[in-house]
This record gives sequence, structure tokens and C-alpha cells, in this order.
Amino acid sequence: MFALLKFLLGWGSSKYSELSKSDSSSASSVSSELSDNIKHLQQFFDLTPDLVIRRIQMEQVGTAASLVYLEGLVNKDLINNNILHELIHRGAIDNEIPEVSLGSVRVVSKWDDIENSILQGDSVLFINGQSKVRIYETKGWPQRAVEDSRIEASLRGAHQSFVETGSQNIALIRRYIPNQQLKIKEITVGERGKSKCSIIYLADVAHPDVLKELEKRMKQIDVDAVMNTGELAEFLEDSPFSPFPQVILTEKPDTTASHILQGRYALVVDKSPTVLITPVNFTTFFQSIDDYNARWTIASFTRILRFFALFIALFLPSVYIALISFNYEVIPFQFILSIAETRARIPFPPIVEAIIMEIMLEMLREAGIRLPAQIGQTIGIVGGIIIGQAAVQAGLVSNIMVIVVSSTAIASFIIPIYDMGATIRLLRFPMMILAAMFGIIGIVCGAIVLVAHFVSLESMGTPYGSPLAPMRFPDMKDVFIRIPLWGMNKRPKSTGAVQTFRQGHNSERGGEDS
Repeated sequence: MFALLKFLLGWGSSKYSELSKSDSSSASSVSSELSDNIKHLQQFFDLTPDLVIRRIQMEQVGTAASLVYLEGLVNKDLINNNILHELIHRGAIDNEIPEVSLGSVRVVSKWDDIENSILQGDSVLFINGQSKVRIYETKGWPQRAVEDSRIEASLRGAHQSFVETGSQNIALIRRYIPNQQLKIKEITVGERGKSKCSIIYLADVAHPDVLKELEKRMKQIDVDAVMNTGELAEFLEDSPFSPFPQVILTEKPDTTASHILQGRYALVVDKSPTVLITPVNFTTFFQSIDDYNARWTIASFTRILRFFALFIALFLPSVYIALISFNYEVIPFQFILSIAETRARIPFPPIVEAIIMEIMLEMLREAGIRLPAQIGQTIGIVGGIIIGQAAVQAGLVSNIMVIVVSSTAIASFIIPIYDMGATIRLLRFPMMILAAMFGIIGIVCGAIVLVAHFVSLESMGTPYGSPLAPMRFPDMKDVFIRIPLWGMNKRPKSTGAVQTFRQGHNSERGGEDS
């Protein structure tokens, strides 16, 4: 069945490749005649009113030139003060192309490079009588300031998040790791909307085989455009049909730097405010940057609480349905009388009651996300209190079901990574169906299937279940319990780091050697 689905999803990919190649512009060279070059640009950028062709007369050189750029993508002050003023009034080197006080300047002669540079926000200088042009980096599109993350709340961590500009995101990461071993490899993805993707890693720590695999998968992507990191993640996952996320998407530069220091790779996509982290394992989704800013006892308690919440969010509704429908003999007698009293007026079986409440809860959650913050809070209060109480009084659901569903929702929100929390909320629906059909046996069978699938998963070729499957005892120091930082001398083996030690010997008591 999966093979048929893959065939249907992959049909026509070769046709797209042929079309994209046929639509691409030629790699011809620039003419030495300025008028011919301007004519070519006007044909290529047909119906592009924001294209600016600034004709200038350079006094020192005594020849005509044109500066070409897209108006909304450039920094106009930079062009006026650092390029146009100096081109018109200052001299030239060897009477060829005048020098300007600008950092990044490239000399090219191919139309492909010129057209892509203009579309990316650079300015191009054409000079009459010369077959080479200069490309000035003048990017200056509208962008927002660095703010706190709206999704990943942090108590003691940095209150900065990534923005939609890749260069700024790289700068935020460099502030945390100012080291010469921090390397960046750039790969362009997309045929029509080209997106610059930057792979960031520590060259002496990260495993090179993972880098080769990541580059291989990125170069095989053949699409019109990649708008954000979430789209790119679907092309890079090892098992696209798995419900479990196999990469981490984060908005926090301190979280990204922490993963890089452990030997992982960070993928920054220009125009996206999230960064992709790979390879990862299952337990990584239950770790937060605040765990390393709090005392190890508090962090360990919070970590255990998250794993406990995982089982509540995944199994609590299904266990309730199984006990009420099949295995009621294990319920204490006084408790079963209380349940029978609350369900006396309910016309639906427990599975229908649970699905109604769960769907209503998901609708309220989505409504709270899409609406403005002030209205979203109101929706949560109205949905959680008024609608829930009215449903109980109308006899549609029982009081105990409201408690079960509310506890499940709270438990799912404790998981720090949004994608894993959404996966757990999705998986509890098939678990409820199994419980309604087979009782406790159905829950056990469903759990076995999940564990078998979990063990077989990989993230960029590394085991997804590590350090639980395969069992790696040295990595257990940072799973259920976070031991003191002075005891975490080695990096996790699950990352495949070639340099295992991340710190030297530190004393258990400050200022003393043991």
C-alpha cells in the first residue's frame, strides 16, 4: 500500500524537472553595449514596475552607465550615499570601473548571476563598452525587529527569537558560539523562488557522515519554492509517513546553539523565522533550555513530570473508555457507583462522548491560536467553563469525562516542543478507538505497535529511540533525570559527535578540587 502511495505521490516529478529546466534562463554572457543589456533586462523583467534603471554619467571615466535594482528590496540610503554619489563624482581604478565604499562587491559576466542577484535585492552596475558588471550587496527589504518567541516561552533563557532574515539569524547563533570551528555551508533550494539554506555546525564536533547525508537530501529537492523551514523538513525526514516528528523546529537562538554544541546540525532557511535541528531522538523533544538554567533537582522533577504527562495525554482517555466499556470489574465498587450515577443521563457510549469532547477541545485550541490574543483568551474561558458546564447540565457528557479530557489537554501542553505535543494529541484518537473495540487488550496492542515503530525510526540515519533503544547508559544522565552539569562531561552518543568530551574535570564543590 505504501509503495502504491509513493508511486502516486512521485508521479510526474520527472516531467516537472524537464519543465523547470526548459523554463530556466540561458547562461549567456553580458554584451558590451549598454543599450543591448538594458533591452535584455526590460524583456526579462516584463511587467515589473518596481524595476529601477538609474542612468548615470560618470565624470571621471567619461562614459555612460546604469545601476539596476528592484525598488522594494534594496536599501535606498546605501545606494544614494555609497554608490551613486561615488560613481558620479569619484575617480576610477585603471579608468575602468569606479570604486565605491561598500563591503561586498562581485564582478560577473553571466546573465543568470545578474538576474538572480537583482531578484535577491542586490544592485547591478552596467557600464557602456564593458562586458563585465559589478554586483553590489544592497539588500534592505522590510523586516521586523528581534523579539521574544511567542511559541517557546522561557523563564531564564534568552528573550530573543529568530527573524525572517537568514543573515541575522546566523549572527544570533554566532553570538553564542564565537568559534572558528563554527562552519556554514550554503545550498540554494527552489527553482522559481530560490531560498538560501545555511547548514551550521562545529567542524571538529559534528559527524561528517551526517553532513554528507543532509547535503545529499537537500540537493535532491526539486520544487518551485520552499517558503519556510516546516516545508523543508518534510523533504528531509527519513520516514515521512510516521506521526513522530524527526527534526526539531525552534525559534530560539540559545536552544539552537545548545544543540550545535552537542554535535547536531542547524539549518537556517532565509525568509523563515524557525531553524531546523537534526539529527534528534525522541527524548530530545522533552528537554528545554530552562532545564539547564535551573538547579538539577528542580530540572529533574520537571523532566519526570513531562514524561508522566506523556502517558496521561496518550492513554488516559483510552483507559477510561476501556474500564467503562469492558474492564469495569477492576474499578472499586464505590467509584463505579459514582461513575454510574454521572452517566445515568448520558445517551452516548463512552467512545462517542470522548470523541465529541476531544474534537470540541481541538476546535477551541485552534480558535484561540487564530484569533487575536485578547479574544483568544476569552474563547478559552467561554469554551472551557461555559460550554463544558452547559454540556454536562444538558446530559451530553458526564462530569468525569470533562475531568478526563481537561487533564489530557493540560498534560499535552506540558511537552515543550509543539510538534511532539501535536503528535501525542493525534495519537490518542486511534488509542481511544482500540480501547472501545478491545478494551485494555486493544490499548496494550496499540502501545506495542507504537513502541515497535518508535524503535525502527531514524533521524538522518541515526537511531530515533536512542538512548532507550538502543540502550546507551552514558546518555541516560540527561533523559529522565538531569544530573548536575559538572557530571555531564561527554556529549550524547546519539548525535554521533566525533569529539565526545565537552568539558574537563570540574569540582563538585566550587573552588575545590576533589
